[in-house]
Amino acid sequence: MARGGQGLARVAVVVRAGAAPMWWLGVAAAGIGVAVPGITGRRIGVLAGAALFILVMVAVALPRRKRYATLARGAARAGRNDVLQDRAVTARNWRRGHRWWLALAFLAALGSALAVPAAGGMVLAGAGAGLWLKAAWLGRRERAVEELLWVRVDWLDRRGGNPAGKPVRAYRSTGIAAGDATPGGRRRKPAAALV
Repeated sequence: MARGGQGLARVAVVVRAGAAPMWWLGVAAAGIGVAVPGITGRRIGVLAGAALFILVMVAVALPRRKRYATLARGAARAGRNDVLQDRAVTARNWRRGHRWWLALAFLAALGSALAVPAAGGMVLAGAGAGLWLKAAWLGRRERAVEELLWVRVDWLDRRGGNPAGKPVRAYRSTGIAAGDATPGGRRRKPAAALV
């Protein structure tokens, strides 16, 4: 790393990193869970799971918005020597750090199907959907001010961390075209080749 620079990870990418694994593990667990009659029966399990999906999605998507907004308002411009972490590296670090938690959540969702079919998987999928919604909200903020938000990598813990957690004291910002992810943390599509 260049002298005086910091490693920076995209805030929206850190938020979004868990969305896909939680969603797909939840969908898989719910699909397998539907095959088990369970104690409550399939119909009640699916209806309970749908209600829990919505509750968990909202519970994941809405909290800490005030903290994100406060950190975003105080964001300082990234320095010339700061190193912008690739989207794939940020996502991989988060997923590696949380792999055991994801595995346990998947097993718990499968196990819960013995009592309430599909509900546990729908809870896990709801958490993934909530993270997508939170990343999309961050993306709208980034587009509105035409700045991308970054967090120092050393303020995230070894598992990839929470980009709005206590150790995070401020964000850095760059122009909208910096890095390899769009506002909201999606992969930036390569520009079409000129003929």
